[in-house]
Amino acid sequence: MRYPTHHKHGTRARILRAASEVFRERGVASTGVDAVMRRAGLTHGGFYAHFRGKAELVAEACAAGFDAGRENFERIAALPTRRERVRALVLSYLSARHRDHPAAGCLVAALGLEAARPGGAARRGYAAALQRHRARLAAALRLADDPAENERLATALLSQLVGALILARSLADPAESGAVLRHARRTALEHFAPPPANPEHP
Repeated sequence: MRYPTHHKHGTRARILRAASEVFRERGVASTGVDAVMRRAGLTHGGFYAHFRGKAELVAEACAAGFDAGRENFERIAALPTRRERVRALVLSYLSARHRDHPAAGCLVAALGLEAARPGGAARRGYAAALQRHRARLAAALRLADDPAENERLATALLSQLVGALILARSLADPAESGAVLRHARRTALEHFAPPPANPEHP
């Protein structure tokens, strides 16, 4: 039976969403195609009607995962001041909810180290998607008027947030993990979103 094109596109998107979630939960190396297809509610045999192999799936799932963050970036970009934009990002990123739900969270924190290892299409796809993600973040935050400085500051903030989240997730003691998030939030806000010297001009 032949399915219409829109059905095939819908199924492909379903597989990509499932892959993005399960890769963030379990990692790429330890997740097989069968696990992805089960998460998508499909049979293993249908995989190759949509993808040439796992490397292509990884690359496209990473791109889809990064693209899913656009709505949050648009919400941040709509805030009127730099301080409000930074606070919105920092408080949501360094939250207990984000720490405890990696499947719906940041791909960089979940897959960054692992994505740096493999070569080929998977590595290239991840790197290209990450570059677009960084550019979107910088555009949303608007940390400086100069484009190069804005990108530098946004990358520095992202690096700080990712490191803190990875450390918080690695600690078994909830109190220690919570303290990492709390201290990292404070440090990021002090550095990137200090209170205005003149309250009338944020």
